[in-house]
Amino acid sequence: MEARLELKLAQKLIMTPQLQQAIKLLQLSRLELAQSLAQELVENPVLEEVALDQTDEPTEAEAEAGELPERSPDEIAPVREAEVEGETELKTEFDQVGSRWDEYIDEMNDGRDYGTIEPDENDRPSYDQMLTRMPSLGDHLSWQLHLSTSDDKLLKAGETIIGNIDDDGYLRTPLEEMAADIGVAVPVLEKALGLIHNFEPLGVGARDLTECLLIQIRGRELAGTLVEKIVRDHLPDLEKRKYQHIAKVLNVTQQDVMEASKIIIHELEPKPGRPYAVSDTQYVVPDVYVVKIEDRYVIQLNDEGFPRVRINPYYRKILARKDEVDKTTREYIEERLRSAQWLIKGMEQRNKTIYKVAESIVKFQTDFLEHGIARLRPLVLRDVAEDISMHESTISRVTTSKYMHTPQGIFPLKFFFTTGFTTAGTGTEISSLTVKDVIQKMVREEDSAAPLKDQQIVDALKAQGIDIARRTVAKYREELRIPPTSVRKRMG
Repeated sequence: MEARLELKLAQKLIMTPQLQQAIKLLQLSRLELAQSLAQELVENPVLEEVALDQTDEPTEAEAEAGELPERSPDEIAPVREAEVEGETELKTEFDQVGSRWDEYIDEMNDGRDYGTIEPDENDRPSYDQMLTRMPSLGDHLSWQLHLSTSDDKLLKAGETIIGNIDDDGYLRTPLEEMAADIGVAVPVLEKALGLIHNFEPLGVGARDLTECLLIQIRGRELAGTLVEKIVRDHLPDLEKRKYQHIAKVLNVTQQDVMEASKIIIHELEPKPGRPYAVSDTQYVVPDVYVVKIEDRYVIQLNDEGFPRVRINPYYRKILARKDEVDKTTREYIEERLRSAQWLIKGMEQRNKTIYKVAESIVKFQTDFLEHGIARLRPLVLRDVAEDISMHESTISRVTTSKYMHTPQGIFPLKFFFTTGFTTAGTGTEISSLTVKDVIQKMVREEDSAAPLKDQQIVDALKAQGIDIARRTVAKYREELRIPPTSVRKRMG
């Protein structure tokens, strides 16, 4: 045993606040990034937003006031008083996220177009789409309730019931539970529910599917008919298309059962609240545009909606006046200045990384861009990571909640990463999404009187050189929400 001093040189990655911020910026969606920038503008006085119509060249008055426009992070004049101790640390930490900042700026000026693209004005939604609102199911039922009764207890009970009806039109909460909550007797709630069962749309307020359909049957004056008997006692058999079994139990012909089933399937609504469902339209704004110009695809980043930020030179001017600023003020401005610089550099690093990932995806999926989903090739995160010399976790963060506009449509970046199969004969790889698309087309074109079974789909795929197991076909069919053969079979 011997005690001695040794000097070792080692490299390790330290998760500093600045590095954590750079990583966080990578995985933010457009909305989250816009909110983050807006919050930073509020909290950091050194940052300011640049107006879209603001000129790049400063006026004489602006120059005197210190309000010099800043075009990019590399044009920010260094504040030596603020960075004597911090500049080397900042550069080292930022290098661990990507490359050295000055080398990065050189790469950004390598002649490739990192510019932005502004969507055509005609692509924007019209004002009537943004301002109109359809009445909800609750509004429609409440209006009918106040027309039906003026009794205060019934109104209170009815409003409580309406408030517990879901978007499909069903009442999922027991009456006893509502009675305990609002202090109203169960018989009063039952009377109010009876009123609601007569409201439009018919079937609203039902506790289950059978009750929902029976309410509609009574409203259509079909009580006592074969339709009511099938709904009351044989819904599971109807779902499985067991027409012969139903006919035998009810002592009627199979043709009578099929005629009654047509009324149930085509004229009754299993979700009465569906016409009043309020669904907000969500507009997907792509982060990347891929446009074909002549014989090559050009990638353009979309920064529309993001505030343009810069460092206010006024604070730099304050720091230059050493004798006029106290120590506490100087330290605060220096800290805020470093934070602002890191935000701007982090934004640029984020843009560069997204660009490189998008460029790699386009390189791998050129056939898809040309010919559609039939030519989508299998791709994993590791392929892109090795192509652009980044870690898989970085690729995963970059592709989270981001979208790409292509000649084939708008897709999440995650869409382009799929597993695949090797086709027989040619040995080419085919994406699992392509296989799903083939299955969808087969089902769409099948004979409704004799729908394809899973094994028949397997055999048809094998004939096209795609060799997959039947359980895989069943799994893909479920993911595509394609019902089994018994449900897809149509009546003659």
